[in-house]
Amino acid sequence: MNELSTRRFFLARLHSLTGLVPLGLFLLEHLYSNAIALMGQEAYDRHVQTLSGIPFLPVVEVLFIALPLLYHAVYGIYIGMMAKVNPYRYAYRQNWLFVAQRVSGGITLVFVLYHIWAFRLSSLLFDAPVNYEAVQAHLQNPFIFAFYVLGVIATTFHFSNGLWTGLITWGITVGPRGQRISSVLRTLLFAGLCGVGVGALIAFW
Repeated sequence: MNELSTRRFFLARLHSLTGLVPLGLFLLEHLYSNAIALMGQEAYDRHVQTLSGIPFLPVVEVLFIALPLLYHAVYGIYIGMMAKVNPYRYAYRQNWLFVAQRVSGGITLVFVLYHIWAFRLSSLLFDAPVNYEAVQAHLQNPFIFAFYVLGVIATTFHFSNGLWTGLITWGITVGPRGQRISSVLRTLLFAGLCGVGVGALIAFW
């Protein structure tokens, strides 16, 4: 393996790792936190206060969320620009999933950046409240609500499908049988996470 191939191998593994571990865990935690809205306003606000009290929270957010997100997004855009995929001419299922992964990644990036601005940066810069009432008021706009539904669908698909490809990338499901089983698990995971995310949005709305 030459130097260029070694570098690409390392960068691809790092791209997969950032998506699965820090960003994947953050997604699961975020879905859990929002799902607490199903228990009512008091429970949600109490949970938000608990999260806000994490020691050195800004440092944690930069090191384990912002920097991994930046790398994952930049290298993901690079992969999308370099890839040569024609799902219309070569209508293979994995070809379509590759395209869907790139498209969902783009939607996810826009959605996450907007969400960070609306509920994190605005809180830091303008001291805007982050609580049940604020989220509920934000989602009363039907266009924003629809955008959030699309964002949840794209994000949960991107993670679920990325987990499937990650299992292949890291040599865990190298055979056809293992990939078929993980494909079923991917579908179930996507349905479950998407259901939780959209259910939380409906609870706020």
